[in-house]
Amino acid sequence: MAAWGARSILLMLAAALLAGCGSSATSSSGSSSSRHHRTHRTRTHHARSHRRTRSRPPSRSGAAPAPAVGGPTALLASRTKTSGCTVNGALPDRACTPGAVFSGVGKAQICVLGYSRRVRNVPSSTKRQVFREYGISSHAPGQYEVDHLVSLELGGPNSIANLWPEAASPQPGFHEKDQVENYLHSQVCSGHLSLSRAQHQIATSWLAVYHAMGH
Repeated sequence: MAAWGARSILLMLAAALLAGCGSSATSSSGSSSSRHHRTHRTRTHHARSHRRTRSRPPSRSGAAPAPAVGGPTALLASRTKTSGCTVNGALPDRACTPGAVFSGVGKAQICVLGYSRRVRNVPSSTKRQVFREYGISSHAPGQYEVDHLVSLELGGPNSIANLWPEAASPQPGFHEKDQVENYLHSQVCSGHLSLSRAQHQIATSWLAVYHAMGH
């Protein structure tokens, strides 16, 4: 009887140990499953956040939108000639190149860094047309520049009414006009001159501005 009692006790202890191990394994499995669920949920959240971040458009630091190429323009005077144009010294033929401006473009647009680059678009076909209208059949490299009468940085468009073949020499030529364009742009953006006034000055006689600058 004593031996049987001892065997019974051993069997009971073994059963208890087996039950405890099973419970521990179940608990461990449940914990692992929970950890896996939490990890999966975290990864899913990170993936969604990454997708949302990548879908946002890059900031342009408040850059004002440039007008569409070929957008609305306004002539500064009527364009009455499309052939037989003649250069008047360093100035264009007013009947062929009266000048023009982009409608609705103001200081807020032109004073943003990179504005001129975003709107510049004079196709080779337009440049050839400009030379034809002015009767220039051939020229040496660097002899002429198809220039904007009202420069891009002052709100001028790429239309042919605002273009003419400007010579580099005799001076002042198109290199000196570049100085006038930069000067007037600086005056407008610093608030010392209105944009409309600057457009009028460069379209009427950029030479007068050049000489007034002390050259």
